[in-house]
Amino acid sequence: MSIDWAALGQVFGVSLAVTVGFVGVFTLGILGTSRKAQPAEAGPGATSTTPGASATAGAALGPARLGAYACFALCAAAVAYGINLIVA
Repeated sequence: MSIDWAALGQVFGVSLAVTVGFVGVFTLGILGTSRKAQPAEAGPGATSTTPGASATAGAALGPARLGAYACFALCAAAVAYGINLIVA
């Protein structure tokens, strides 16, 4: 019996890269959904008394939340592809 060390190293490297990438994308998704809306003009310790301030601060979260959902969709696609490889 002979072990092909080059192929084993290649599998290890690809597995490590995909795992780190998968965890990174999932972490970006969690980070994007955990953002809280903050008033743009408020300094440290200041409170906003403007009624529409939270609506304008929340509008800036749209791209972050959309990016987070895209990260989660990418993770779901990777999991579905892995299940497809195992079942087939």
